[in-house]
Amino acid sequence: MMTMSNTHPTSIELRNCAKTFPDGTRALEPVSLTIAGGETIVLLGPSGCGKTTTLRMIAGLESPDPGGQVLFGDDDVTGRPIEDRNVGMVFQSYALFPNMSVAENVAYGLRVRKTPAAESSKRVNEMLEMMRISDLAQRRIDQLSGGQRQRVALARAIAVRPRVLLLDEPLTALDASLRERLRIEIDGLLRSLDITAVYVTHDQAEAMAIGDRIVVMNHGIVAQIGSPKDIYYRPADAFVAGFIGTTNTLSGAVKDGVFTCRGGSVAWPGSVSGKADLGFRPEDAELTAPEDAQFRGTILNTYFLGDRTKIILDGIGEKTVVVETSDRSDLQIGQEMGINLQSEKILTLC
Repeated sequence: MMTMSNTHPTSIELRNCAKTFPDGTRALEPVSLTIAGGETIVLLGPSGCGKTTTLRMIAGLESPDPGGQVLFGDDDVTGRPIEDRNVGMVFQSYALFPNMSVAENVAYGLRVRKTPAAESSKRVNEMLEMMRISDLAQRRIDQLSGGQRQRVALARAIAVRPRVLLLDEPLTALDASLRERLRIEIDGLLRSLDITAVYVTHDQAEAMAIGDRIVVMNHGIVAQIGSPKDIYYRPADAFVAGFIGTTNTLSGAVKDGVFTCRGGSVAWPGSVSGKADLGFRPEDAELTAPEDAQFRGTILNTYFLGDRTKIILDGIGEKTVVVETSDRSDLQIGQEMGINLQSEKILTLC
């Protein structure tokens, strides 16, 4: 297996990095972030949240506002352009050269760096073999499928043995089944290379599958940083809870340690008093008979999904509630149904 270098993977640190464009647009509020060497960080959020701006500052394609710093290890690279940072980049469009063959595209960065011919040829062959595209070496880019082009783009980025690998929405242009397959391949590749990687996406499933940690962003602000499990099970606020997976939200009030809303009540796992929002994941609600339930509603619809059934309940909160269960019981539209929530699975969103 090819290693990226003879040294330890490069850490990245952003110190107070904000970005204001010349027209006054504030794309990013001050961000401070430390990425360990060999770690894969995913920047996740909706369009316009600042994730690509953050990636471009790491790359050297954008400069932070005065006072911001970007460090690779102990090396302050804030003022250096991309060509002096030794980063590899994979873009959404792949940015491959149509007038070059697959092998020539992979060799391009090595040629720019004036790598000796023998060493360049060796690395290109290593990359083609690693990406399982050796048989495509002499193909033109317009003769490749989307998945093959993505592999070529990855091979070109890694061939130069960068200190840091940056990936900007690399799977967005692919169909859903291919995207899922390549997501698994990229995760395995990054771990085998032991390289520091920053991956930008708006796709929560990609983020959960690939990231050692996820940085959830919204309106230029970091909403939460944590492992995929932390983000999913302990969201910092209602935005994170709603953006990552499906979350049911019940609006009500807490009095004497009990949360009460339209459809019932449950012990509140905290010390809040007054208006509050309670959240829970569809798979964390337990179906039960109405007379034994904390919350009671009526089945509005059901959807059989093979390994589970999705149930839409009305009457518990202001909005419908989604519950997912592997129970094979027959459920009828209009049937009264109850749900119970374990305290450790309640999301306190107030």
